[in-house]
Amino acid sequence: MALATFAQATPDLLPALIPKKINQKFGYINPKGQVIIRPEYRLATFFSEDCNLLNSSNRKVRIYGSAAFATVEKDSLSYRINKKGIRVYQYKNTDLGKCSAPYELHKYKAFSLSGKYGLVSKDSIDLGGYKDFDIYPQYQMMMILESDRENPMIVAVRNNRFGIVDRQNKVIIPFVYADIKMNLSWKTAHLFEVSYDGKNYFFVDQHNKAY
Repeated sequence: MALATFAQATPDLLPALIPKKINQKFGYINPKGQVIIRPEYRLATFFSEDCNLLNSSNRKVRIYGSAAFATVEKDSLSYRINKKGIRVYQYKNTDLGKCSAPYELHKYKAFSLSGKYGLVSKDSIDLGGYKDFDIYPQYQMMMILESDRENPMIVAVRNNRFGIVDRQNKVIIPFVYADIKMNLSWKTAHLFEVSYDGKNYFFVDQHNKAY
């Protein structure tokens, strides 16, 4: 089994602060593994935009929708914190606006043939050959992550294990995991959220280095 190796240096594309579960509570570490914001939350997200706050009718809270803040949850209350870990805003339903960004359809989609999944970008394909498939059906499952429309990362399952491939079918993350979450961690932070047992999750970068 190819195990994830823990990073020692700061990759260029990684965020400065990464959510980390420590003793059943979430805090934040830097890419070197140092705890920057102590673990005290039931939930912690990456520092990223919140379109509900950005579009709030309350102009005073719109600033907290920027990527300078992250959403955390403690004692059933949700907050935005700054990069020093200070809670600067508590969510109120009356402050939440509507997200207006249109949904962009994936250029590529999973295609099932004889119980196996592959990748296509065309609406009409010739099932008798390989030329119309970007990846010929060979996986138990394929799910396209919301990221780069032209060169997406793809969660795939082979021999009941999860991995990541690109649209050229190059293995990015080896097929060693029990689960890889279909969330926005790749789009937001260039990290994949993975688990060896389906219960305990952590992040890895595109080189399978763990954080």
